Amino acid sequence: MAEGSPGWHGTTILAVRRGDRVVVAGDGQVSVGQTVMKGTARKVRRLSPGGHEVVVGFAGSTADAFTLLDRLEKKLESAPGQLQRACVELAKDWRTDKYLRNLEAMLLVTDGAQLYVVTGAGDVLEPEHDVAAIGSGGNFALAAARGLMETDLDAEEVARRAMAIAADICVYTNGNLTVETIGG
Repeated sequence: MAEGSPGWHGTTILAVRRGDRVVVAGDGQVSVGQTVMKGTARKVRRLSPGGHEVVVGFAGSTADAFTLLDRLEKKLESAPGQLQRACVELAKDWRTDKYLRNLEAMLLVTDGAQLYVVTGAGDVLEPEHDVAAIGSGGNFALAAARGLMETDLDAEEVARRAMAIAADICVYTNGNLTVETIGG
């Protein structure tokens, strides 16, 4: 976080894959220090570059995330249907570009078949165990979802229950969910 920044917090994004279906859930909280600034933010978006559906969740600075979403969409338009390639190209640009490397955000990206966490450090990570999470409450949601993957619940129910658990534990996470499903 940049020195002198107000200390924005408050994002929990979770993706759960069951079979050929992926659910991405994001809470709605944005906090500055100890104050909740907004409880209904929408941090999960559906993109359709080149006619290929992609769902993206973002954590971090909203303006930075929107800049990255725009860049990702352009990468996907130039490589339709090639999510991994687009994510790798975005991560390379993000890490090496003088302007982009200062952006403070993370992305969770899926096309229903592939699932990646993309960071400004140049990482394009494919999660283990068909669960990924980012943001302030990400580790709480990840742990809850990993435990719930041992049940017969479908992907959406795992995501909703895990996010509810995270909201009960993390002061930077609330229960106002945006949920997008892709695949299956």
